[in-house]
Formats: sequence, C-alpha cells, structure tokens
Amino acid sequence: MQNYQTLTAAFTWNMPARYNVAAACADDWARQEPDRICLIEDRGEAPARTLNYGALAASSRRFAAALAARGVRRGDRVAIVLPQSFQTVIAHLAVYRLGAIAVPLAMRFGPEALGFRLKAAGAKLAILHRDGLETFRRVEDALPELEGVIVVGADLDQGGDLLDFHRLIAESDGSVEDAATVPDDPALIIFTSGTTGPPKGALHGHRVVLGHLPGIRFHHESYPQPGDRIWTPSDWAWAGGLLNVLLPSLQLGVPVVFSAERFRAEEAYLLMARQKVKNAFLPATALRMLEAATNAEAVKGLRLRTIASAGESLPAATYDWARRALSITVNEFYGQTECNMVLGSSAAFGVSRAGAIGRPVPGHRVALLDEDGQEVSAGTPGTIAVRAPDPVMFLNYWQDAEATAARFSGDWLITGDQAVMDEDGYVAFVGRDDDIITSAGYRIGPGEVENCLLAHAAVKLVAVVGKPDPLRTEIVKAYVVLKDGWPASDALAGEIQRFVRTRLSAHEYPREIAFVDDMPLTTSGKIIRRVFRERAVAEVAEAFRG
Repeated sequence: MQNYQTLTAAFTWNMPARYNVAAACADDWARQEPDRICLIEDRGEAPARTLNYGALAASSRRFAAALAARGVRRGDRVAIVLPQSFQTVIAHLAVYRLGAIAVPLAMRFGPEALGFRLKAAGAKLAILHRDGLETFRRVEDALPELEGVIVVGADLDQGGDLLDFHRLIAESDGSVEDAATVPDDPALIIFTSGTTGPPKGALHGHRVVLGHLPGIRFHHESYPQPGDRIWTPSDWAWAGGLLNVLLPSLQLGVPVVFSAERFRAEEAYLLMARQKVKNAFLPATALRMLEAATNAEAVKGLRLRTIASAGESLPAATYDWARRALSITVNEFYGQTECNMVLGSSAAFGVSRAGAIGRPVPGHRVALLDEDGQEVSAGTPGTIAVRAPDPVMFLNYWQDAEATAARFSGDWLITGDQAVMDEDGYVAFVGRDDDIITSAGYRIGPGEVENCLLAHAAVKLVAVVGKPDPLRTEIVKAYVVLKDGWPASDALAGEIQRFVRTRLSAHEYPREIAFVDDMPLTTSGKIIRRVFRERAVAEVAEAFRG
C-alpha cells in the first residue's frame, strides 16, 4: 500500500466531460451486474430487505418519467423529506436524471424549519413520508411555488390533492431521456446546519460525488475491499449521510446498510453484527454513546474493518477506547456543507494522531490563514481555508451572491473554523470563530475544554460556551448531560471543575456548570452551541433584572 506522501504526490483529478450522479450510482452497475446488491434495510430480527442495482436503475427511471410528466424540468427544485429508505435513493436518482435539483430535508424538522427551507429553495415538488404530512400541512399555505406533493407510505385516494409514490412508479412507462449533464451542472442543495444563524442553501454540482471518492477511499483504507459493507446512523438529508456514505458507496459498488430506527447504542451493536458491517461512519457523539454502552457481549460478532468520524472533534479518550475495545483506529476527517471531506486521517496510510483531524486529503489544497489571508506558521492558530477550484466545493449559496462572495478571499474558501497545524502537517481543530470564548484576554476554543470534560467518568455529553461577565468579558460555562447512575449535585459540579482545572489551565476550566437532561442537536448530529449561548445571555439578563 502506498504511503501518504506517495499517494498525495501521484494524485490528479480527471473529470469526465459528461457526468450524471444517477448514471454513476445506478446505471453503470446495472449494466455490468444487475443483481448486485446496493441497499440493505435492517429490520431487527426480521430478515433484511435488499435492492439490487438493476431494480434501482429501473425504479429511478420510472419515477423520473413520472416527475417529468408532472412538469419537473431541468433546474427545478424537488424537496425530498424522507427517512433512510429505498424510496429516498430512488427519488434522488430520479431528480438527477432530469437535471433537476434535489433538496434533501430531515424528517425531524418542525414546521418553522421545514417551511423556511422549502420556501428558500423554491421547491416545485415535495416528496414526503406519511409521518411528515401533519408538519407539512402547517406550512403549505406559505409555499406559493409548490405545485405538488408526493407521499410515501400513505393510503391515498386517487382523487385527492396528494400523489402516491408507488402508484406513480407502477403507472410510469419509464420513457424518459437522462439530461446530458456535465460535472459543474447543479444537482443538489444542502442546507447548512444552522449553528450560526439562518441556514443557507449550499448548491452543489454533480461533481460533488466524484469529489468525495478520494476521501472515502482514504478514510476507509483502500475502500472498497472485498466484503465491504457500510452503515451510518447519520441522516441522508445531511452531507454526512448522503455524501460521506450513500452516494459515493453506490458509485463504488459497496452495499449500504440502513435502518428506519433512531440511533441507540445497544441496538447499533446488534445491527452492525447482524448485517456484517465492515465500514461505519459515526459522528463523535455516536461513538461516545457506543463507548458508554460497550461490553464484551456488545462487541461480540462485530466484523468492523474501518470507522470514520466527522462533524465534531473526536475526544482523545474515545479514540483510545476504539483502539482498545474495538481494535480499530478511528479515522477522523473534516469538512463543511460547503466543502466537505478535505482534511482527514487514515491509519493504513500512516496518517493518524489522537486529538488531530489529520492532514489534507489527497487532491485537496488546505491551509491555515491569518486575518490578512496569509498562511500562518506551524503552531500558530489560523482559519482553515480550501483552495478553489475543488470538486467538493459548493457552486454558490442558493440565490445569495453576497453570502457566497463573503466566503472567499481570493482563491481561498474561508471556512470560519479555527485550527492549529503542527510541523508534521497535522491539523488540530480549535473551534469556530463565533464559538471562541474571550476570557481575561485569553481566546479559548470550546473543543479542548469539551474533550477534557468528556474524559470525566460522569460526563456523557457536553457543550461549552462563553457567558458574558463584566470582569473577564466572558467566563467558560459548561452544560453537561450526565451518564446514568450519576446524580447531579453541587459536589459533583465542583469535582468536574477541579478535574478540568488540573488538566488544562486556570483560565480554561468552566467557572459554571449546569446539568441538563439532553442536548439540542442538528440533523447532522452536531450540538447546537447557539442554544446554550442564548441561554447564558438570558441568565445574565435575568440576574441583572433581579
């Protein structure tokens, strides 16, 4: 196997003149091996249901013809509000065939979040699961551009205002010609997580799937290998589930395992063993939950070969646990909705270090810049920036030229994320610009404090924010979810404070700790620190009024 330096030096992008995600992820395999399994639905103790490439190609073509018959044309936006399912993949590929633009949205969005995104994207059609109908009905009157709704799993009358997904496929003749798309043609709008204000729609070209192939091959260590089978609990409406796992794996011929159930650590162990999962993409929060639930019986029967993780910093303690308990080195990587999978680790290629994201993935030019746009020296904090052009980079923010321009400085896309690069080229995440805590002249990244807190035996999940303080500008405040069996108390709060102070420094330890029952998460599984920043500000205001 090549080492990292050789792999990077030899890498070149070879973009085809024509490229369509549907053809690459279904049709090519359907012609070669139509019976090859591409999707596996885990149904607990019941036998799994599977879909092969021949059926996927045929069903997505029939659905594309049905969409075209209802007026969907090149450039139209089609919202896909579905859970992990066969229908989700069929819908995506059908939209890509027409040269239309898929807008994946999470089932768990409330009416305000769903309505905002549907309206911002100007969706012409929405494909919904029956369980999402009630939420949709609360916002449909505010969506003048929406012309139709297709529902999966509902018993519908033919004369109603809703269209039945399966009936449309059954009645379609599949006679539709795929749009002649090129890599830069628009394919997909993924909304940002909304951790720092109103979500923005990041428009990606068909090339984005090609752009992810080097990353997924790197993180999953010469992926695919014989017998590989991948699973993630991450929502396919998020870049993590869709682009880190689903679409690249379909193009590479790797079966993708999925489940309709929400993530629970105990069940996740059983699923991975039952479905012979070899490769997993697990955000750090999911890994910490697995860590808390691990025992000899849980890991029995696992066949894991690789684990990749992203979305939030992986604590060194969890990295060490996976090595010890699972005999796997977790390959962490980094990216954003706008430009994903550009930094990362791969133990097999000699790139792995606890507490570091990794190094630039072959094919991507990444640097840390100062406020003047100059590269910083080793050991100096800077902002992660990605050199354009890059196949994984978004085309623009949907209908927002000003916001798009603000993300660039010359040829660099500025992520807004702070990091430090050492002399070996390893990048350690510090935090977002707006997550940085300023206290008594110190700039404190919440990630390091959170990682330390998570090493305490009582702490399950944590969010660290800056709370306004008249003396220090801000103090560090931690909101903590405790593990089962650890009752909240002032004594425990003091113990946790001392634990951090003795491991970091006097200015970094949380001067206040609040115990909470749960954590607000984005659909991508990231903790929404903004909720706690707002709570901390409200606490100060309330104290002032008192």
